[in-house]
Amino acid sequence: MSEHVLVVGTGRDFPDRLRRAVPGTETSVIVQLDYIGKVREPGGNARVIGVRGDAPDQEWIDLAAAAHARHPFTRIATFGERDQDRYAAIGEALGLACHRVDTVALVHDKEAMRARLREAGVDSTAHARVAGPDGLRAFVQEHGTPCVVKPISGSGSAGVARVTHESELAEAFEQAGGSYLGLSNSGVLVEEFHAGPQFSVEAFSELGEHQVVAVTRKFSDPATFVELGHVTPAGLPAERLREIEAYVGRVLDALGVEFGPTHTEIVLGDAGPRVIETHVRMGGDLIPALTLDATGVDLDDCAVRQTLGEKVLPGVRATLAEPREPRHAAIWFAALGVSGVLGDVTGLDEARATPGVTEVTVLARPGSEVGPLKSSESRVACARAVAPTADEAVDAVRAAVGHLEFQLRVRGAGGPTV
Repeated sequence: MSEHVLVVGTGRDFPDRLRRAVPGTETSVIVQLDYIGKVREPGGNARVIGVRGDAPDQEWIDLAAAAHARHPFTRIATFGERDQDRYAAIGEALGLACHRVDTVALVHDKEAMRARLREAGVDSTAHARVAGPDGLRAFVQEHGTPCVVKPISGSGSAGVARVTHESELAEAFEQAGGSYLGLSNSGVLVEEFHAGPQFSVEAFSELGEHQVVAVTRKFSDPATFVELGHVTPAGLPAERLREIEAYVGRVLDALGVEFGPTHTEIVLGDAGPRVIETHVRMGGDLIPALTLDATGVDLDDCAVRQTLGEKVLPGVRATLAEPREPRHAAIWFAALGVSGVLGDVTGLDEARATPGVTEVTVLARPGSEVGPLKSSESRVACARAVAPTADEAVDAVRAAVGHLEFQLRVRGAGGPTV
């Protein structure tokens, strides 16, 4: 029997990947109406179903069930953060293998995640859901500063603030209480700040087994926590890597993750690793591409093949065990300190000629409004590089970004555009 996969969300290029992976595979897509224009090659699917973003879960289930009755789905998948809750609800209703509803809820709700990890004895980070600045003040009076204030659910570091003084609490609460990147916000969380370098852990799970594929060092803006760069592998000693791998395995077990790619962000301090958040998806910021460059493991391809029923962990482990020359892959992002309308970008040839650099990309379109760093969407360009060491890779991408110059049209106070 040929496969018919229901992809929840735009799916990016994954519907096409699924169809190409196994001849005869069909795909259908169910997506929010606001994002239906982002479905790539819509005619390649058996159907594309648009649903209002504020429609109840039951409407998503009913529409999927109607299509299922006419053209049965054999599998269900999602490849991004948005509407993962709808994916789990539809999968459960149609009897299709998927992440459990409670697992997706725990991953999306950072307060619930914190509570589950504390209950499981995995991570005791102090935290609280707060209804206003007074709640933040009460937390600070008990636990002190610095602390981190962020949306209960969110992505892309949007709305996250590090608070060092009580005078900053009201602004931090307002910032964290918004909705960002198409993801609704269900509240504000304040939590203990852990000092130390930050890392992301790219893992792949199958039948409840977890395999760490790469540990990536991340470099974030100290004020907004928006990520400015990554390098993988992180260049950590073997004992710290084993500590991180064991810890992340306990986190994924506690949250009920049984299969698929995960992206877990941690701080590595004196007390050992502490989780920032985790996701049941691949990392953003081209981290899967960095992982492929550094390790030879194609996380995107693994996700496609596992979706279609293939066991992938044996192949992942075999690839990781292959002898390789040291390769470190890095990415660095350019951000601007002022707001304006983007004009020309110069220095691209010099950036691309930097030794070790493999790609330089302008992320913002000419004529678009750009501004200071507030979320990952604020970044305007990036460079990637490969080098024998982590430091060399980071130096290369930072040098490449340093060649770029951005022309902006800005409006003077009380005056015309200049």
